[in-house]
Amino acid sequence: MRITLQEATESDTVAIHEIQLAAFAPLLEKYRDYGTSPATETLEKTVNRIKNPNSHYYMILADEELAGAIHIVRKETNGSLWISPVFIGTAHQGKGIAQTAMLMAEERFVDDKVWELSTLAEEKGNCLLYEKLGYQRTGKEQKINERATLVYYKKELN
Repeated sequence: MRITLQEATESDTVAIHEIQLAAFAPLLEKYRDYGTSPATETLEKTVNRIKNPNSHYYMILADEELAGAIHIVRKETNGSLWISPVFIGTAHQGKGIAQTAMLMAEERFVDDKVWELSTLAEEKGNCLLYEKLGYQRTGKEQKINERATLVYYKKELN
């Protein structure tokens, strides 16, 4: 399977948003994190991400088919890059696409040495993926509700 990243444009908004909602819907049902889940975000938020001059929003293509997306934001406070969200549509999950896409994103920003993200502590598969990619827990945690806690990760490149 050939994985590529393609910069998203406003014309891609609806397709990206639909995959995002579907990808995060099972987690929303499981954790009921209605205030923070990407499954509840508006189409306007996706448009704003694409238009943000301090970020890059890439469509993740698997054999030229839209499989997901990754949004990378330059943090003003410490110069690191923040990934949020990154997701793969349900039809493409479990195929190593997210791992490949994240490594490809790092290759596009070779001058940037610090990457950060957060994920649900309860989603062990996500935690294992990020740890496999070299991310380490920072120790910062944020309780969302009685079902879910965000954990923060950081990766420093040489």
